[in-house]
This record gives sequence, structure tokens and C-alpha cells, in this order.
Amino acid sequence: MKRNVYLDNTPLEEAVGKYSERLSELDALKPLPGELIAVDEAQGRVTAEPVFAQVSSPHYHACAMDGMAVKAENTFKAGETNPVRLKVGSRAFPVDTGDPLPEGCDAVIMIEQVHFAADGEIEIIAAAAPWQHVRPLGEDIVATEMIVPANHVLRSMDIGGILAGGVTEVKVHRQPVVTVMPTGTELVQPGTDLKKGDIIEYNSRIIGGLVREWGGQAVRTAINADEYDILKEQIRNAVEQSDIVVVNAGSSAGSEDFTSAIIRELGEVVVHGVAIKPGKPVVLGVISGKPVLGIPGYPVSAILDCELFLRPVIAAKAGISIVGRPVMNASLSRKLVSPQGVDEFVRVKLGRVGEKVIATPISRGAGVLTSLIRADGILKIPRFMEGHDAGSEVEVELLRDKNEIENTMVIIGSHDVSLDILGNSLRQMYPGRSLSSAHVGSLGGLLALRRGEAHLAGVHLLDEATGEYNAAYVEKLLAGVPVILINLVYREQGFMVPRGNPRSVRSFVDLARPNMRFINRQKGAGTRILLDYYLKKEGVDPEDIEGYDREDYTHMAVAAAVAGGSADVGLGIRAAANALKLDFVPVTEERYDLVIPQAHWDTDHIKSLLGVLNDPDFRTAVEGLGGYSTRAMGQEVYRRD
Repeated sequence: MKRNVYLDNTPLEEAVGKYSERLSELDALKPLPGELIAVDEAQGRVTAEPVFAQVSSPHYHACAMDGMAVKAENTFKAGETNPVRLKVGSRAFPVDTGDPLPEGCDAVIMIEQVHFAADGEIEIIAAAAPWQHVRPLGEDIVATEMIVPANHVLRSMDIGGILAGGVTEVKVHRQPVVTVMPTGTELVQPGTDLKKGDIIEYNSRIIGGLVREWGGQAVRTAINADEYDILKEQIRNAVEQSDIVVVNAGSSAGSEDFTSAIIRELGEVVVHGVAIKPGKPVVLGVISGKPVLGIPGYPVSAILDCELFLRPVIAAKAGISIVGRPVMNASLSRKLVSPQGVDEFVRVKLGRVGEKVIATPISRGAGVLTSLIRADGILKIPRFMEGHDAGSEVEVELLRDKNEIENTMVIIGSHDVSLDILGNSLRQMYPGRSLSSAHVGSLGGLLALRRGEAHLAGVHLLDEATGEYNAAYVEKLLAGVPVILINLVYREQGFMVPRGNPRSVRSFVDLARPNMRFINRQKGAGTRILLDYYLKKEGVDPEDIEGYDREDYTHMAVAAAVAGGSADVGLGIRAAANALKLDFVPVTEERYDLVIPQAHWDTDHIKSLLGVLNDPDFRTAVEGLGGYSTRAMGQEVYRRD
């Protein structure tokens, strides 16, 4: 058994340069030979040579209007006080749009400007200019003229122009065949009944989709087990049958990571390990003069590595020029720390708040595919930077249209499951509008409002002195800011525990029992404040709780930790417990409000929000999650002018 036990840390620019240089030396980046295909089937393909017209368009002098074809010089004396009469059939000829221009004629008079007189004559009161309302031969395309150049991606209008030029077949570059090989004994096909340790194989579908978007043909193999000799033979076969090979997973240096060793045995490893995050353990190699890439198994790493290293190879072999995505300047909603020595690519949500576009970082985990689904853009942090402070202006590469970002409502604050329903209902009721929700805790949401970085904040902050929710914190943190608080929901908070409550959790005192593994929310979260309130009330020292310092950012993440067995209990909402089929021990009902600065009150964002809150279907959907009351949804509960 052979495997690599190391990874390089090659800087990104150097890795791209080394791989491109080596592939160029091997002529592995030359566009593939052309193939002749029907023009009707050529949209999206890349021309291998220029296309020249075989006929002119139009190929005759064509009438451009319904009316009368005439010889212009026969109309020159016409005027309002001096009408000219022309005999129909000898000096004036009825024509329709597209008809050939009759012999001897060089102009068309629109039918609306013709007066039919007696004795088969027409009368006109304005002279016609030569070639008036006539499409002369070759007006659009002249025979032998070039219609499109080589290396041109054919669009629908190009197809029409080529056909108009009398061409029915066109030579296009052959699309590179990219074989995508998913590897891993733990992988199973979608739809399989899952057992512990199984991982649904979807990366090859993602990579195959990217290959097709970028102009290649994707061929997906069956799942390949982590067996060295079998995998080596499969890679050898894939190289023979395709132009590019992508081996997904097995690119790192673990006990079953064979990709690098196999590529080295069959060919050459140019780079193994690039100083990027995510996506470091990428293998850039060559076998039999063909590019072979080992892509990590984590989906975000796989997608990023494909963007950085696979796409340029496909483009070169397909004769395509890569056009960069548009960019937008934005202000960071919170501090972002990044390790030095790597180029980090951070997914962000975007939305315009007043004069600023706000970028909110979302999950940075290499395995969190939903972070890319939710992301509006990618922020690159160069390897010699330690990150950015909150409020820093950064350049973001866009993954969505700018108009969609302009129509995004930004909510920053406490997490609640109903916000997902809210975002979906918003798009259904108001197409084109969307919701950007960042989970930084209730206190973080109020601070974001103070900095002008959100349209509203979701909060559920219990004031120990009064036992009331939210108003006291708004008074303290948003002093001088006119705001309105609208209720979203009342919701149950309690202990989320495995089915049957095997540790018999009943109170906060139970959290301090020996070997009771707890998972907490982050500092500033309303749930964390609620926990501390009850611990103080019941005389429990946080230092006696195993896991008090273990933090996560959402109710669903806490529920997942309990469901996965890494924690015995977490404090959260009933809806999260229901979603993951956990038992729930209720503690209290709390009020979850939306804090809206009055400066945003009359905007389309807030008007559409209120429209959703007043929708009966939305309320029904929220209550269906369990543990929610919508009895005050949409009602004003506090105002400060």
C-alpha cells in the first residue's frame, strides 16, 4: 500500500503558474480539434474557425414596407399643391413587406401615404427618396463576409445570423471530456437507506454540473472504493478514455488517501497542497500528457478547487476565455480573523442598508455546502493579512445579480427557525425580494443596528431586574435611535435531550451533575443570557457545568450536537428539538421581537415584511413547527421616537 504522508503549502499564484507552465510544456492546454455539427445544435459551443457567409442576406432587394413600389425620379415633383398621379401596374406596383422589389423600381411608398384615385391610378403628395423603405441586397450580411470569428461562444442570435448567411454546419471545438471519479468506501448513492458512517455521494454531481457550465462533457463513474490497486486501474482507464480526470476525495495524507501516490506512480505530481482555505489538499498532476486533478472530498473545498484549477484547464482545451465575475464593495458586519499564510475564501451574505452594502460572513466550514447555497458573494483574504475589522470596506466577488442584492432585507441577531420560513414566504409573496439572516446573537444584532448595518434585528433578551424582554436592552444599546419593536413570535425555550431523556434532565441544577455533557450558545445570544439568569437564580456555578464553554451559533446546531451524541443536553427552542426528533423539557415561554429603526420603517423592505407577518399561511406554517405562538405576530410592542 502506497500513500503520501505530506502536503506542500504552495502559494496559490505559484501553484497556478507551475501547473499551467507544465501543462503548456506538454501541449495539454491546446484547444481540442474541431468537429463539424449542425448549426441548429451549436448554441453554447465554441467556434474552431471563423464562419463566413455563403449567401447575402437579404439575397435580393426586398421591400421593407407594405405599399407601392415606384421609381423615385417619377415622384420628385410631388407636393401638397402639386399631386403626382402614377398608373398602377406600369409606374406603381403593389407590394408587401419582404417582397422582391419589382424591376425598374428603387423605392417604396408606405400604403398609409397613398391615395387611390380613379382609373387605376394612385396620387401622392410627397416625393420618395431613392431606396426609401427598401432593404438592399446584402444590407445585413454580404456573401463571403465573416459572421463570427474563431473561439466565439455561439449565442442564439449567432445561430440566426449563421443560418441567414446560408450556412447549415459549423466547425466547433470538441468539448473536453472530463471523467469525474468519486472515491470512498463510506460513500453511498442518493436514495440509499443510510446507516451510521454512510455519506451520500453528491460531489460528482456538483463537479459534473460545473464541467457542463464551463463547456466540457462530464462523465461520472461509479463510486470507487479506497483500494490502491483497484483505484489505480480505474484512474488509468479514465485517462485513456477522457481528456481530463478529476478524482474526488483521497487527496490529503490520511491512511486511505491514495490519489497523490497513484498519480505519481502513473505520471507526475506537479503540486500537492496549496496555501488556500478551504481546499488545501489538492493534487495537480499529469498522466500520459493529460491533466489529472485530485480534489478534496469536502464539498466547499471541492467547488473552490474546481473553480481555481479545473476551470482554467477546461477553458483552455475548449477555446474559451474566462470572464471574471462582477465585484462589489461592501462593509463587513463583524470582525473577521483569518490565519496568515493562506489565501482564505469566505462566503458572505450581502444587502444594502442605507448607503452601504453590508457583507455578513457565514459558515466557513469546508463541509458546509449550504453556506454556498446561501452565499451572495466570496471575499478573498490574502495570505499575508490577519483578517478585517468590523466595518472594513472589502471587495466581494458576486455569486448573485446586483439587483437581487439591492432587494435583500438584512436581519442580524438571534437565530430562530421561523426566519427560514420568513425568507421563503418573502420570496413567494414578493418575487425578487430576499432575506439575508446572520446569526450573531441578540446583543450582536442590536450592535449591528447601532452601526447602521442591518434593516432590523431579531432579539429575545430577558432583563433580570424586571423579567421583561428586549426594551431595557434597546434603551441601553440604542440610546437616541428611534425604533419600533414588532413581535415575531412567542416561543418555548427548554432542554433539548435525546429520546426518552436518558439522563433525566429536569432543571438547571441537573446540568452540573457529573459527566453531564452540555452545549452552550455563544456569548451575546439571548439563550445564553436566559441560561445565566436561571443558573444564578438556582445557585448553579457555570464552572461546574461540563461544556459551558462549548459554544454554537444556532438552535439547530445545538440540537444537532445532542442528536449526534456529542452532548447530553442543550438549551434551545422546541421547534429545533422537533426538527431533529429530540425530546423537549419546557422551561419558559419567551418573546422574540424584531427591532426596526424608524429610519427603515417606510421602506419597501419593511412593508413587505409586514405583509408576510399578516399572512395567515405564514402564521400557520410557523405554528406547524411546534413550540410557537403567533398570537401577537406583527403587533407593535414598543416604540421610542
